[in-house]
Amino acid sequence: MTILCPVDFSAATAAVVKYSAALAAGTGAELRLLHVLEPQPSPTAGGGHDVALARQLALCREAAQAAGAQVTTVVLRGEAAREIVEEARRHPADIIVIGAHGQTGLTRFLMGSTAETVVRTASCVTLLVKPGCPTAYRQSA
Repeated sequence: MTILCPVDFSAATAAVVKYSAALAAGTGAELRLLHVLEPQPSPTAGGGHDVALARQLALCREAAQAAGAQVTTVVLRGEAAREIVEEARRHPADIIVIGAHGQTGLTRFLMGSTAETVVRTASCVTLLVKPGCPTAYRQSA
């Protein structure tokens, strides 16, 4: 079983990683942490950004491993929703666990919602983890 967990290093990332790591550890699934680098409107120097990205991804991987998950990481470039769905197809995912940022109204209309697009277009099950989800998870016997 494979769980794909896209991470964007927002405030919701820690909860999404924790939730997907618990799910992976409890089921013996492989957890694939995915970060998508989206095109930027203006060119930026990549050196420092690449180091920061690697550090953030390593922290997510370490947190998931500490929870008992078997973890791999991948970084892709492109439009986030499209790359998430394509990665779930390329490396067959049984479930995508993705954070919902809770955007509503005009912000969502203007920017779109990566999570909403993934839910609509992914061929596998998608689990949305909302902001403020419980930090404790029950485990059945």
